[in-house]
Order: sequence, then structure tokens, then C-alpha cells
Amino acid sequence: IDPTAGSFLIQSESPTDPPNLYRVHLTTEHKAKPGEATRGRETTAITAFEDPTPILRDIQRKIVSYTREDGVPLSFTLYLPPGYEEGTPLPTVVHAYPREYSDPKTAGQVKGSEKTFTRIRGTSQLFFLLQGYAVLKNTRMPVIGDPDTAYDTFVEQLVSGAEAAVKEAVRLGVTDPERIGVMGHSHGGLMTVTLLAHSDLFKAGIARSGAYNHTIRPFGFQSERRTLWAAKDTYLHLSPVMHAPKINEPLLLIHGAIDENPGTIAFQSERLFEAVRGVGGTVRWVSLPYEGHGFRARESVEHVLWEQFQWFDTHVKSAESSPQ
Repeated sequence: IDPTAGSFLIQSESPTDPPNLYRVHLTTEHKAKPGEATRGRETTAITAFEDPTPILRDIQRKIVSYTREDGVPLSFTLYLPPGYEEGTPLPTVVHAYPREYSDPKTAGQVKGSEKTFTRIRGTSQLFFLLQGYAVLKNTRMPVIGDPDTAYDTFVEQLVSGAEAAVKEAVRLGVTDPERIGVMGHSHGGLMTVTLLAHSDLFKAGIARSGAYNHTIRPFGFQSERRTLWAAKDTYLHLSPVMHAPKINEPLLLIHGAIDENPGTIAFQSERLFEAVRGVGGTVRWVSLPYEGHGFRARESVEHVLWEQFQWFDTHVKSAESSPQ
């Protein structure tokens, strides 16, 4: 507001207090220990927004750290639904977005915070909390290696990361290993279908706005720098449509009909749907009119939530639980 006078705006929040704006004026009074840079301040509230969804304050949240089989440090943010009773294994949703790294230490950086105010918007996976699920958000699924060749081990690293996350959630006693679903958007959609094709960790999957056949984008994808002709085997191995007979868990595909992302045109979901259906798999394809790579219209958001609840309630929550 006035840099010379040390006057500025801040936004502050906590797990129980919604974000609000405050005017801060620095004073000459020093309240810190000698040598510290902190100065005294006078704070005046500008907004006083109240909690719009008190039920969400009953959601439990914590960051969980663990290691992959090869020693890479990983983490996820564990969310437990309102009214959760400690020690009760729940149907669980694993949500992730894989990213590429050249160094394991960088890949192991923790994302998120336990000190923020929980809000749920749009088609967020956190809505599953209000349906009685546990949710693993920001589940780290790193792909580590030389940028020129990291995707050669994409599948193996995804499976290893998923196995580590599931193992830790089961160890904590919050997840029923026989009732776990996986979901992701865009590159996370590719991850979801890849995990269904190459592992048996999950009862069902939800893949949104993904790319499932890399041969129709031959000049690179995500962080892959090589062309189809320079890395043919990798392009084919990473294309779930080539592994359709191995996708033997129920798969829900959701895609905007006019996806503007050149790598994730709606044709990607259509072709995977036809492939899985053609080999006898359980698959549903939802095309959202007038929607792009993300979903914005109220009708679309509400329909996506309904589809997701129906799919996991049928194929994950209602699956036979493991014996206690």
C-alpha cells in the first residue's frame, strides 16, 4: 500500500479460519531476538469472511511420508472423512499427476501443507470425502532419470510409486486394500489407465481428458523429447490403447468434446473406449458438450461428480472388503 511507510496487505488462513485480508503496518518496535529481521507490526482486519462449509472442518488431514522400493522418498496428503473412526479401513481414492525429475532428492520434495483452510471446488476428488471415502491427494508419482530417456521406465516407475502409496495407506489402517480406486486428469489420466493395464492394485479407475495413443502425436509428449521414429518402442509401450486386453478393471473415461489441448483431443478417449469395449472390458465414455480440457459449466461439473460417485460406489465401495 505504501512501501516507504511499511504498509501492505496480507492474506491469512488456518485449518479452521477461512482466508481473510489484513492491512499490516510495520513499526519501529523490535519484538524479535537480537539479530533477527522481524519487526513489530500493527494489523487491521479488512475482510471477515465466515466459514461457508463448517462440515469440512471435520475432515482430518495430514502429510504422510514414505519411500519407494528403490529408496526414493515420496509423500501424499491423507484426507479422512467427517466422523472417521480411527482404525477403520475405508474405500480409498488415489489421485495423482506424474511429473518428471532428473534427481531423486528433487522428486521427493513434499507438496502441500497441513496449515491451510480446506476448500472443495469444481470436480475435486475431495468430494469423495463426503461420500465416506479416504482420499490420497498429491500422491507423488515421479518419473526419474535422464531427460532424454526417462520415459523408457515410465510404466515401471508408476507401478512402483503406486505400490508404495497403497502399502503405506494400508499400513496406517485407513485403507481397505480390496477397495481402492485411482483417478487423474490429463497426464494423470494416462497414469490411471497405465496403472490399470500394468498392475492389479486398483478395483477401478477414472481417467479424464487424457492421451492414450502416443502414435497420433509423434513429435513428443509431456517431457518426451524424442520422436515416434526415434523411440518407437517407448511410444508403443506408453500407449494404453496398445494394452487394451490387459485393462481388466472397470474404467470411466471423461473428456471435453472440444478439448483444445493438441495432445489430448477427444478422439483419444473415443478410441480407447472402442478398444477396451472391443476386447470385452468394462468401460464407460462420457463426452461433455462444449467443454475443453477442463470442465467449467455448472451442468458439466455436476454431471462429472455424479458419474464419478456412481462409478466408484459401484466398482470400489461396493466391492467385497478384505477380512479384518
